[in-house]
Amino acid sequence: MLGCGIDRPPILSRALLLRLVAIVGCSISFYLPLAVVPLFAAAAGARSAAGLTTGALLTATVLFELVTPRIVAHLGYRWTLAIGMLLLGVPALLFLPFPSIPAMVAISAVRGVGFAIIVVAGGALTAALVPDQRRGEGLALVGLVSGLSSVLTLPLGIWAAGRWGFGIVFLVTAAAPVLAMATLPALPRHDGPAGFRHTTMRGLRDGRLMRPAIIFATCTSAAGVLVTFLPIALGRPLSWVAPLALFVQPAVATAARWIAGRLGDRRGQTTLLLPGVILSIVGMVALAATGSPAAVLTGAAVFGAGFGILQNATLALMYARVPVAGYSTVSAIWNAAYDLGMALGAIGVGLLVSVVGFTAAFLLTAAAMVPALFLARREATEPARSAPAAR
Repeated sequence: MLGCGIDRPPILSRALLLRLVAIVGCSISFYLPLAVVPLFAAAAGARSAAGLTTGALLTATVLFELVTPRIVAHLGYRWTLAIGMLLLGVPALLFLPFPSIPAMVAISAVRGVGFAIIVVAGGALTAALVPDQRRGEGLALVGLVSGLSSVLTLPLGIWAAGRWGFGIVFLVTAAAPVLAMATLPALPRHDGPAGFRHTTMRGLRDGRLMRPAIIFATCTSAAGVLVTFLPIALGRPLSWVAPLALFVQPAVATAARWIAGRLGDRRGQTTLLLPGVILSIVGMVALAATGSPAAVLTGAAVFGAGFGILQNATLALMYARVPVAGYSTVSAIWNAAYDLGMALGAIGVGLLVSVVGFTAAFLLTAAAMVPALFLARREATEPARSAPAAR
């Protein structure tokens, strides 16, 4: 049982349970409209610019992830998280009254700032709430809750928009994190991480951290393409496939991440990098067959497996290569790689798709991941110990 064990503190304290509630609320606000906003942009007559909304969201996220710990150091976690939740949720109410591309890009960017604050500050607070003796189990539990939230809400957003319209999606997007703010007063107050501005810069110059981050970023770039353009590429005749594929991909990724953690502890995290990259490339190639529901769903599952493997293995590997004092640096760099990869994928394919079409754009995305094979092979020669981790 989660809370039992001889001479072992329970994982599920009241504070951690409240923190999990907040994680669910913020996950709903981020993932529910993630594939809906590009559809809304396309419906507003800006199909070729749809990727800019996802790109703006994630670019702003990356920029603020690297500075959020400084904000935490000044304001503390409660106030920082409150600001992040408001910025993530409330601006979604502006999509409907301001449907122009510049407005949607600006709204998405503000929401990205909120998400950055929540990811970095919330992750640090969550880690502080987990007992040191059970850190691995606690972080795995948190990762499972976050993963399941994305599995359910990502396809639900498309389904809800198709059934009830965009307005209901944007309303729930705004309400979820605002309601989750009710958990903040009951959470403990912690100081921000010290020395962050120096360790982050050193981390960005450390090849042993940057190589796994780059490998993961190549995979997340394909994920950005998948989330942003697959529903548009399938069109109305196969509209039922999009929410199913966007359910399959994160569902398989969540399961693969859990399995990869167990295998990585036994065989080493570096042994998982090459299979993860290969599966991601193969999955993306299959997704290019947008006229075949079977190929799209198979591709979503295969890509999800590769994504989940790399999600766990790269983060665990990076944690294993720094002392405990460097964990905040790893968190910032890995999360920045996650979101920057998704942003670049969405923006890059957005510029290409009107010229080459969706099938060619998806195949070019798979080709762009090939260099990661060489980095993964190099990493297999680097000794590393395993370490439990979760986003």
